[in-house]
Amino acid sequence: MRLGIAAIASGCAALAFGAALSFSASRADKPSAPPVASAPAVPVVAAAVKSGNVPIYLRGIGSVDAWNTVVVRSHIQGPLIRIVFKEGQIVHRGDLLAEIDPRPYQVALEQAQAQLAKDQASLADAELDLKRYNTLVAQNSIATQTRDTQVATVGEDRAQVKLDQAQIDSAQVQLSYTRLISPIDGVTGIYQLDVGNIIYPNSTNSAPNSTNNAPSSTNNALVTVTQIQPIAVIFTLPEADLSEIQQQVAKGSMTVLAYSQDNKTLLGRGRLLLVNNEINQTTGTLQLKAVFPNKQSGLWPGQLVNARLLLETLPQGLTVPAPAVQQGPNGAYVYVIEPNATVAIRPVTVAQIGNLRAVISSGLKAGERVVVNGQSRLQPDSRVAVVTGQAAQQLARQSVPGMEIP
Repeated sequence: MRLGIAAIASGCAALAFGAALSFSASRADKPSAPPVASAPAVPVVAAAVKSGNVPIYLRGIGSVDAWNTVVVRSHIQGPLIRIVFKEGQIVHRGDLLAEIDPRPYQVALEQAQAQLAKDQASLADAELDLKRYNTLVAQNSIATQTRDTQVATVGEDRAQVKLDQAQIDSAQVQLSYTRLISPIDGVTGIYQLDVGNIIYPNSTNSAPNSTNNAPSSTNNALVTVTQIQPIAVIFTLPEADLSEIQQQVAKGSMTVLAYSQDNKTLLGRGRLLLVNNEINQTTGTLQLKAVFPNKQSGLWPGQLVNARLLLETLPQGLTVPAPAVQQGPNGAYVYVIEPNATVAIRPVTVAQIGNLRAVISSGLKAGERVVVNGQSRLQPDSRVAVVTGQAAQQLARQSVPGMEIP
């Protein structure tokens, strides 16, 4: 019995040893699996959170309006004999622009002057007669009625002399109208009439039609002069901003910046002139007008601009590049780079955002680094590798085509 049990035990041991050899042989035939490698670092562009005085702007769309626009027309009729300005020329108030043939008006002036001389001679003769009549009346040599009649004649001659002088003044005014001058400082536009054309004093050239004497519809304006220094910008803002604007206006003048339509070029710096006295109920906006010195002529009448009204300046405000701010279901957030080169999502409150910088009112500290480009491949705790130079520019263009590092 014991011999049988020993035999069974010996067989089991042999089987176990054989199985162990078989397993060892199979492990030797198969290569070992490689260790699991960690995920590669995601390349990103980073920037530090900056602290400093941060201007807060109210932004609106506006158009440039000439400070003054004058259409130069004629007060009299006559042929243009000379134009002395060039299209697009800067002119000043009182500068001669063109001349109408003065000869008919010079003749009229000379006729009025001659009539005055004649009537002055008649007056002098009448006054001498009156002097003699007074002497004769004192001597009872003539009737008093004769002297009284002469007094009336002198009065009539004096009135005629005054009328002649008025005719001379009128002729001189008409003659002065032959010189068309600029009433303001500004820039001239395109010629509306050329030398040799007849210019008329009406709102349209009143050259008679050969059939019915109807006035022609041709515009008789010589040129338009536009004042661009200073110049105005009229822009709109939401009516909800009215109370803040009124509070700042009460403190003093407010600065307005005018930018190009792409918001890249500063065209001018001016000051708020007025807030219009009525809100547009259809659009819910209020209209504002700003004045700009425009010394460099960067603003031009009719130009569309982006206006920025400086509301206040925040001391020690925090800013980050605008692309760093992302929008999620819970609001704005940024990816903050931790000291161990991983990222964390940080909710932030954005006070203002523009094309280049975003003003952060809460959620960040000065000096922290945030991801500016490359966020699409990130998730919390992702490892990142900050790239710079050309690699950063390339990554920025891949994130947003046409974008450069701010």
